[in-house]
Amino acid sequence: MAELVSDYFTAGWRERALACPCGWHGDSRAMAMELHDAVTDYACPACGNLLLIVSHPSLDQVRAAATAGNEEAMAQLAIIEEARARFPPDAA
Repeated sequence: MAELVSDYFTAGWRERALACPCGWHGDSRAMAMELHDAVTDYACPACGNLLLIVSHPSLDQVRAAATAGNEEAMAQLAIIEEARARFPPDAA
């Protein structure tokens, strides 16, 4: 069964080693990645078995993590705020 990371800003999830029943072991950086609207799936590169599911953060989660000092969240928030300034959500 795949491991779920519900908080994208959980420290260390990218580097945590996982093992597949087929015998492969490694971290998310070596896995096959498939992007979806709400999550990203990570599968074993040897057999395709789904090993990790990471939820994408909401804007509130990005803001909270940025406020707490998470550098990745601060960078994401800057990009989001720049995009929202250039393309306001209420503009049609």
